[in-house]
Parts: sequence; C-alpha cells; structure tokens
Amino acid sequence: MTHFDLAIIGSGSGNSLITPDWDGRKVAVIDGGTFGGTCLNVGCIPTKMYVYPAQLAATGTDAARLGVDLTLDKVHWRDIRDRIFTRIDAISAGGRSYRADELENVTLYDSYVRFTSEHALETDDGRRITADQIVVAAGSRPVLPDIPGISLPQVHTSDTVMRIPELPERILIIGGGYIAAEFGFVFSAFGSTVTMAARSGPLLRAMDATVSERFTEAASKQWDVRLNTEVRSLVENPDGSVQASLGGPEGESTLDIDLVLVATGRVPNTDRLGVEAAGFDLRPDGRLVVDEFQRVLKDGKPVEGVWGLGDVSSDFQLKHVANHEARTVAHNLVHPGDLLASDHRFVPSAVFSSPQIASVGMTEEEACRDTEARGVELALAVQEYGSTAYGWAMEDSTGFVKLLAEKESGKLLGAHIVGHEASMLIQPLIQAMSFGLDASSMASGQYWIHPALTEVVENALLSLKTGKND
Repeated sequence: MTHFDLAIIGSGSGNSLITPDWDGRKVAVIDGGTFGGTCLNVGCIPTKMYVYPAQLAATGTDAARLGVDLTLDKVHWRDIRDRIFTRIDAISAGGRSYRADELENVTLYDSYVRFTSEHALETDDGRRITADQIVVAAGSRPVLPDIPGISLPQVHTSDTVMRIPELPERILIIGGGYIAAEFGFVFSAFGSTVTMAARSGPLLRAMDATVSERFTEAASKQWDVRLNTEVRSLVENPDGSVQASLGGPEGESTLDIDLVLVATGRVPNTDRLGVEAAGFDLRPDGRLVVDEFQRVLKDGKPVEGVWGLGDVSSDFQLKHVANHEARTVAHNLVHPGDLLASDHRFVPSAVFSSPQIASVGMTEEEACRDTEARGVELALAVQEYGSTAYGWAMEDSTGFVKLLAEKESGKLLGAHIVGHEASMLIQPLIQAMSFGLDASSMASGQYWIHPALTEVVENALLSLKTGKND
C-alpha cells in the first residue's frame, strides 16, 4: 500500500493540477490510456488540425460562386495524418516523460484504477494506493450502439478514425451531433462520399431550433443526410466493404460503404472506476455528482478530499470547461478554508463544420420558458450575414446571428451564430454576457469596424427591441 498526498485519476485536464504548491509532496497520476487525455489525442486538437486543411480543400467549391475557378488536385491523407500525429504523439510522450521521469515527487501509474473505498484505489495490475486528496478526472469514451456487426474492423469511432491508413471512398456516419457534423465536413471536403444516418429529426437537435434547422438544410446539400433513420445491421462484403441495412421513413434500404464512423455520443468513465465501492452519488447517465466547488457527493453531502472535474462529472463535454474546473480544483485543494466555485453560467461551444456554428447561453425554447417563469418579456433578433457588406462580398445566404435578451433590461440570455468564423464572432457576446453588458450599450458604446463581418453582430444587437433602444 503506497500513500500519497494527492492522487489524480486521468492525465488530461487533471494533469494541470500539479502546481508548485505540490513541490515536495507525494503525487500520483493514474491513467491507463494515452497520456494527455481526450482533447490532445483523439478530440479537439487533432480534429481541428483536420478541419483546417478540409477548409482549404473546400475553398474551390465556394470560390466558383464568386467567379473564381479553383481546382483541387489531390488530398494526401497520409501526409495530413502524419503531420498531425507526429506533433501530437510527441507532445503526449513528452508530457508522460516529464511526469514519469523528471519530477521526483510524482509517480505515474500506466494503469486503469478502481476505488476500493473513499480514499483507496487499486490498479488493474494489483497495486494499492491511498491518498489524502483524490481528483477524479477520468474523462469519457465513445458510445457504441447495439447494432449487429458493430465490432467489424471497418467500424470506427472518433478515437480511431483519424489514424486510418487511407481516405475512404464511401463513409457512413451514424449520428447527427457535433462529432458527426465535423467529420462529415472533413471527409466530404477531402472527397469521400458521405452518408449520415441520424435517428432523430434534424441534425444538432440539442442546439437552438433555428440553428438545427438551418444546419440540417445546409448539410443536406453537401451529404446524403437521412433523418429519422436507424442502422439495423452491418455485414462485411466479400470485397472487404460493408453493407449497411437502414430503416427510415421510406422503408428498408441497403448501402455499401468502405468505412463506418459511429458518432452517437460519449459516456463518462465512471463505470470503470468502481465508484459503487465508495458509494459516490451518480446521475442517471453515470456522471459523478459534484457540488459547485467540484467536491464529489455521497448521499448528497461532499466527501472530504474527493473532487471531480471534466467529462466524468460535468454537464459540458468541453475542454475549456474541464480546464476551468481544473483551475477551481487546483485552488480548492490547497485553500480548503477559501473555496472557489466553478462558474458555468455562460459556457460557449462551437461546431467546426460547414457552416461553422457557435452558441452560448439559452436556446429560444429555454429563453421563452425562463422569461415566462420570471414574468418578463423576451426580445429576439435574427440578423443574416447577407445583410452586411462583408456578407455581400461572400454572397452568403446561410449565415446568421440570433440573439435572445430580456426586453426591458437588454440583458443577453443567449447567442447563436451559424456561418463563417462563427467561433470567433461570438466571443464579444460571451464577454458581454459574462460581464453584464446589456445589448444596447454593447452595440452603441464602441466602434465596430466597417465593413468587417463583425457588423452582423452589431446589427443583431441594434435589431433587438429592448427597453434601451426600442
């Protein structure tokens, strides 16, 4: 039995907890997966490193509308893949080496681990660990639906699809969420024929209804999008391809493809941690229950010295949220008498597809319920990219900014952007919501560069009929 001052389960955002405060104290980092966690190895970073060259590959199609003929000669999949993972694998290996070999007070366990009690752990290879403080930052993993043939070698998740040896000619994507949307864009831009089968109605159905509707329309012009469709089975053909049996509104059909990407969501890794032995509270979807200070709860009460952060406990499967929660935990570990709470009020997200999407705050449906419950009026504005000078330059007919606010005060409740560089355009709106700047003051209290695309945000703010500008 080895005792530590701090044990961290997971090497993603949890890795950042080893601050100078822990110099000279014994720390364990425990992770049986690839060092660095989801974002670095199989998530945000490599996917966006694919998205950028995909944007370059797709430029020709967009340019044709503007009188410019561009041709795509060839996509070198292996070159793109190797550029990405040569860099990422080196970062992962370097991080692992630093923790394992260079810090005398840190012990790295390359193993998965299970709780045996609140402050005791046992690794898969039988080593026992106790710690005064334990941080659970074990992340999540892709869901595999119960479909006959799901274990075929041609079936991938986001964890494996980015390392395939060749670009598939035909790909079936199962799912209609953000992972499906991003990979649909990447593979189609590189030249694959993409079919997307979504069990739900519109794509990105968890987002604002206008966003979901507009994106589904745009996606359907790029890919073979099949809504309300289930994949019934996957069978390998003699030539190594796969025949997928589908069931949808138009009945049963079959489809021959070369690769299947399953993008039906992710589940927290709590089921692999033996948390039942410690009696920790779990949400129905398996997430650890934590309080605002990130303390793990048991029977509704915080467990002293046990913390949770990131996908394993958070409402948001987002790296910037995990990093924020890690900063909260890093402070609270060493300042038990001055606890900080995580701030989850205005959490933004983005989908790097075509078109790009960014959102923060409430959807229209949520804002309607909220304002009705509080007895205040809702103000809403939708501003098209094409209504601005830069939108004219792009001949844009898809992009828009949608804002939701309290009518009397002008307080922003939600912002949703679909279109070119949405993830950057939304940042001033996140800032306004975070610091309490009302829509009218934000619109009129500063210069907006003309004719930059940011004018679409300015005009959306001016279009909101609130108490200060009505």
